[in-house]
Amino acid sequence: MAELKTKKTEKSVEEFLDGVPAEDVRDDCFALVKLMTKVTGEAPRMWGPSIIGFGQYHYRYDSGHEGDMCLAGFSPRKQNITLYVTPGTSTVMEKLGKHKAGKGCIYIKRLQDIDAKVLTTLIEQSVKNIKKQYPR
Repeated sequence: MAELKTKKTEKSVEEFLDGVPAEDVRDDCFALVKLMTKVTGEAPRMWGPSIIGFGQYHYRYDSGHEGDMCLAGFSPRKQNITLYVTPGTSTVMEKLGKHKAGKGCIYIKRLQDIDAKVLTTLIEQSVKNIKKQYPR
């Protein structure tokens, strides 16, 4: 089985974010660190070279594939900020604001484009669902 690329590292979250070239994206990322720290109760850690994650869980699929991942996280990418939280119901997602959603993540351009209260609820629900699905 191939070794997982996304692992918790000892790299500095602050140094990583200081290297984000666009000031507005960098500011949004520091705001997300504050929000996700508050919501999860976990300190930010680097996961791989570019994901800021909060908390951790161990998963194991029926296929036998297993590993560790952050409960919630985000990454500043070229096109978007990718939020690693499980998208909610269509009703909740409609209230979020301007975004795109994948199976296990949400893509936003700017934090000001979305409703912070709805995002907080999504993070809370996502963490709760992951902990229920993958109890320690």
